[in-house]
Amino acid sequence: MIDWTRVEELKQEVGEDDFSEVVDLFLEEVEETITRLKQTPDLSQLEEDMHFLKGSALNLGFEQFSTLCQAGETAAAAGGAETVNLPEIFTSYDGSKAEFLKGAPST
Repeated sequence: MIDWTRVEELKQEVGEDDFSEVVDLFLEEVEETITRLKQTPDLSQLEEDMHFLKGSALNLGFEQFSTLCQAGETAAAAGGAETVNLPEIFTSYDGSKAEFLKGAPST
């Protein structure tokens, strides 16, 4: 679910002091997008939302979540936004976040 090697790379890239701040910003931005998708999903913007979530997930090593977002982005780009399983994506994010926070170094 989590690519811990990527997490360590990010920590080395941003430095130990800034790692927690980067994680907090990531979680805040992703959760804002997810909340918006839960409350008022805009299928015309779903491709862009999935692209943003995928990129954010990859940066922090959320492998499963990024894979689901990639599939959602691809489906939306092909005109199938209504086929994207948003509840599965939300569940994956929640599980990834819990695993990350349990095992992340110095967050």
